[in-house]
Amino acid sequence: MRKFGIFFSISIFSFLFLFLFLFYGPSSYFRERFITTAMTTKSHQYLAKIFFDDAYISKVMHQNKVIEVSEVTDLDAISIERKASSLFRENKIYGKGYSGYLIEIFDPTRVHLAVSSKLGREGETSLEIAKRDHIKVVMNAVGFYDPEWSSDGAIPHGRVLQNGKIISTYGTSNVGGGFVGFTKSGKLFLGKVSVDELSSKRVMDAVEFGPFLIVNGKTSSVLGDGGWGVAPRSAIGQRKDGTVLFLVINGRIPSSVGVSMKELIAIMKKYGAYNAANMDGGASSSLIINQKIINKPVGGGENGLRKLPVFWVLE
Repeated sequence: MRKFGIFFSISIFSFLFLFLFLFYGPSSYFRERFITTAMTTKSHQYLAKIFFDDAYISKVMHQNKVIEVSEVTDLDAISIERKASSLFRENKIYGKGYSGYLIEIFDPTRVHLAVSSKLGREGETSLEIAKRDHIKVVMNAVGFYDPEWSSDGAIPHGRVLQNGKIISTYGTSNVGGGFVGFTKSGKLFLGKVSVDELSSKRVMDAVEFGPFLIVNGKTSSVLGDGGWGVAPRSAIGQRKDGTVLFLVINGRIPSSVGVSMKELIAIMKKYGAYNAANMDGGASSSLIINQKIINKPVGGGENGLRKLPVFWVLE
């Protein structure tokens, strides 16, 4: 019994020492990753605020951020080729501490936005969208109004354009970026532009979100981990030949903790994205193929899926 007590005391002491060393020791790496990861979430920001004051959190977030490329997409640089016999290809990808899926879509003219049938009142899950309209591939898109971290995914952040018309105009989520959308000919357009400018580019479907990861082949600069911590991620991109990329990275599970914004950029660059933008991540990240859940969603709802307002789909 005495030996057990000694062992227990040593274990507690060791844990406290490790805790104090990681959170308040000379190296800032762990505490900065802890703060940026917590502050990126909606429901776990309190974890950072338990251990650190607002001034220090603000300092860390300022030192960890994404500096976006200040350009708009050069649509003439995209030359769409349709050589593949299949409509899309699913790729399982792995990296240090993460796993995920990259979907290559070979006909970009078939990529569109889908929205909840109850937009403005209630969201739907990505699986519901896939089953309702018999859609081949569904990936989550933008974030949404969630004041008490218990939203039903009814109202998307930013302006949403569908079939050339603005269908939603709630305030932006202040995550950088701008309009992310597809022209009538299937070219992915990224730009901090007005709605009139968007129309002049013949953009038909678009959301307002970010940050932009790659614009015209140039990658955004990342200070620290980008200020987004490590989490599940979703992103959309396009190669110069027109191939559209849906990327969903698993996170917050033992086999895959997720990726930082720096890692997300590196993955999209590795797989040939010429233009790419971050989409809503964390509990919202989801990927459905042929009406089956492909990733490991952590939204907490049925099958781990969260109700959302807007989705990117391959019809």
